[in-house]
Amino acid sequence: MTPYRVLFCDLRSDQLLDVLPLTNLAWDDWIGKTGTLRGTIPVVDADMAARASRMLPARTAVWLERDRVIEWGGIMWTRVRARDSGGASMAIQCAGWESYLDHRILFSTWETGPGGVDQLDIARQLVDIAQAETGGDIGIRLDWSQTSGVVRDRTYSRYDLPKVRTLLDQLSNVIDGFEWRIGSYRDGDGSRAKALVLGHPRISAGSTDVVLDYPGVITDYALPEDGTTEANRWQSRGAATNRNQAEASTPLMSSLMTYPDRVADGWPLLDGSSDHSTVETLDVLDSHAAADIARAREPEVIPEVTISLAARALPPLGSWVRIRIRDVWPDVMTVRHRVVGVSVSTSAQGAPVTARLTLEAA
Repeated sequence: MTPYRVLFCDLRSDQLLDVLPLTNLAWDDWIGKTGTLRGTIPVVDADMAARASRMLPARTAVWLERDRVIEWGGIMWTRVRARDSGGASMAIQCAGWESYLDHRILFSTWETGPGGVDQLDIARQLVDIAQAETGGDIGIRLDWSQTSGVVRDRTYSRYDLPKVRTLLDQLSNVIDGFEWRIGSYRDGDGSRAKALVLGHPRISAGSTDVVLDYPGVITDYALPEDGTTEANRWQSRGAATNRNQAEASTPLMSSLMTYPDRVADGWPLLDGSSDHSTVETLDVLDSHAAADIARAREPEVIPEVTISLAARALPPLGSWVRIRIRDVWPDVMTVRHRVVGVSVSTSAQGAPVTARLTLEAA
């Protein structure tokens, strides 16, 4: 395999600062949560120490590439310069571009106005507001042409000090919502680029299924099921109904959501709840509650397979894979799933590089 290259750049300008070696390199990328990258820069002399020390947390961008294909991008948030019996080193921890929006707050009240706007426009406007401020532009590209056909009314109060990342997650995480991530790639001219990727109702990639076989390219697999997340009755809690702290106040409560058919089928009554502390209207809170119980209705299944990257390229996030397993389990012989997460480790010296895929049912 062609080895990975790790590029360190200035976060705001993307000017290349250095290309440094990383040992114990491991990284992951996801739809629905922030990916990470970690590794250790071996410091063999004073020159390497000076080069590594130029990489400052919170202002250094990290790009991972192989054969000039960008496979991961994000921000270096922490570093640890140290020495042990093996010598001097600098360990780094990075998080995907989405993590930047965890550090941006709306300090001015924002609202859609009468009639609302398309939910994807709200998402783009939130990112656009964050990048419009001096020092806030890290080069996230926005495609304003995509629409979902779903209009939302939203008001975000400055008194809540809302983080942009939280608002995007809340906006997308309702019935008939959408998925979002910030993807990394090379542009047509070969330059490094990052863009807000939106998908309604899902992010998808590729036009045909990727076939993965066991025995074959699949080296290991697991199909865990978690019944602790299941619920068939649900209520969500919203914002306080009275902002006057001198007076008694109760939170806005959603309608009680139920799946009586599950109990009728013999399942025990299982209750669940959630908090949406910035939601102030019942219809919006009900849409959150409906989405929450829909996810909790069945036991959570998070299939994982590990594939060898010596035999094939990494399937992109949002692509569909057809898993064909010839093994002892009668119910997993052929299944179709979407790739929602990838985890890659190159830590074992000389061992083939593998990727663990996290999948979502069709």
